[in-house]
Amino acid sequence: MIRILGIQLRRSAALGAALLIAATGTIVLHATAGRWSAGWMALVMTEREYLAALSPLAMAAGAWQSFSEHRANVAELFASVPRPRTRRIVPILVTTALAVLVAYLVTLLAAAPRIAGTARYLPPAAFAVVAVGLIAMIASVWIGLAVGRLVPALATAPALAVTGFALLVFAPHALPGGGDMAAFSPMGLSRFSDYDTVSGGVSVAQGLWLVALAVAGVVLFAVRKRKFAFAALLPLAIGATATALIVPTGGAYDRGTLDPVAQELVCTSDTPRVCVSRAHEGLLPEVASRARHALRLLSKTSVVAAHEDTSTLFPPTSPKSRADTALMTIAVGKDGHLAHPGRLEPTLLTGVFTGPLSCTDTGNFEVATAAAYWLLGREPAAGPDGLEFADPKAVELWKGLKALPQAEARTRVTAVHRAAQKCQDTTNLLTRSAR
Repeated sequence: MIRILGIQLRRSAALGAALLIAATGTIVLHATAGRWSAGWMALVMTEREYLAALSPLAMAAGAWQSFSEHRANVAELFASVPRPRTRRIVPILVTTALAVLVAYLVTLLAAAPRIAGTARYLPPAAFAVVAVGLIAMIASVWIGLAVGRLVPALATAPALAVTGFALLVFAPHALPGGGDMAAFSPMGLSRFSDYDTVSGGVSVAQGLWLVALAVAGVVLFAVRKRKFAFAALLPLAIGATATALIVPTGGAYDRGTLDPVAQELVCTSDTPRVCVSRAHEGLLPEVASRARHALRLLSKTSVVAAHEDTSTLFPPTSPKSRADTALMTIAVGKDGHLAHPGRLEPTLLTGVFTGPLSCTDTGNFEVATAAAYWLLGREPAAGPDGLEFADPKAVELWKGLKALPQAEARTRVTAVHRAAQKCQDTTNLLTRSAR
C-alpha cells in the first residue's frame, strides 16, 4: 500500500497543491501577525479564519486532480483491470488528504517560531481547533475531487476556487448568529480579545458537519453513475441534523467563547505585586519592571499593586475594582512582545487618575493625562511611547502644573486621584488650589 501511495503521490498534483497551500497560508499569516501574536489560541483561531483562502485552494487542487486523470484518458484503462474500484480511488483520496494535512500543519509550524519565546499558555481547546481545521481541509479537497469528476473541464478548478471562497465568506451570514453560524462554517471563529476560545461543543459540532461534507465528497467521487449522486445527500442530512442538535446556542454559546483560565492572573512572587493574565504570562518580566516604575511614582497614593485589565466586551466581563490596585492594558506586538512598551506606564497612570471602571462620565481624560505625565516628568506627546493622538488640552494643563511649585502641583495631583477613586468630577482640580 505504501508503494502505491508513493506512486500516486508522484503522479498526482498533491505535492504541488501542498506547496501552494502552505506558501499561501504562511504568507497570509506572517502578513497579519498582529492578529495572532498574543498566543497559541489566537494563532490557531486565526489560521482557521484563513480557511477562507486555504479551503478554496484545496477544492481547486482536488478538481484539478480529477481533470488531469480525465485528460489522460485512464478511466477506461482502469475499468478494464479486474481490480475492486476501492483499490483505485482510495490511493487518490489518501494522497490528496495527506497533502492538504501537511500543508495546513506546515503553515502552523512556520508561524510558531514568532511567538515561541513569549507564548506560555496552550489550552487543550487549541488542539481541537487545529483538528477541525484539518478535517475542513480534507473535506475541501475531497469535494474538489468529486466536482472535478462530475464536471471534468479545464475551468472547473478555478471556478470552484472562486465559488468556494464566496460560499465560505458570505453563506454563513444567511444563518442565525452565534452557535449555528459557527457550527456550519469552518472559519466561523470571531475574535474580540486575547481570552477568546472555542468551546468543546462547538468544535464537536463543526467536526461532525465537516465529516459529513467529507463523506459526501467521497460518495460523489466514488459513484459509478451520476444518477446515484443523490446518495451524497444522506450524509449531509445526517450531519446537519446532528450538528444542529448538539451545537451550543444562546447564552451557552456566548459563555463558551471566553476562556476563564486565560483570564486568571499570574503574579510576581515579590512586591510590589504585578500581575498579568495567564494568556500573557510570558510578558510578565517585560511588564513588571515598567509597572513597578509607575507604582513608585504613585507612592503618595493608596496604589501598591498593578494588575492587567482583563475586561472583555463579548461577553461583557470586568475585574473587580480595588483602591490599592492599578489596572493596565497589555497590547502584544507582531513579535509576541509588548507593543509600544514605553506606553505602558503612561496608560497605567492615566487609568489611575481617570477612576475605577465602575465610574461613568466622571473622569476627565485630559486632567488624568496631565497628572500622569507630570509624574513621569515629561510633556504629553503623540508617538509610540506616548499618546495615540495629540491632546492640546492635556498639554496646557501639564504646563500649568509645571509652572507651580512642586508641593502645590503634587497636592493637586493627589486631589485628582482621591476624587477619581470616589467617582467625582475632576475637571477643575488642576486649575485651582487643592487646599
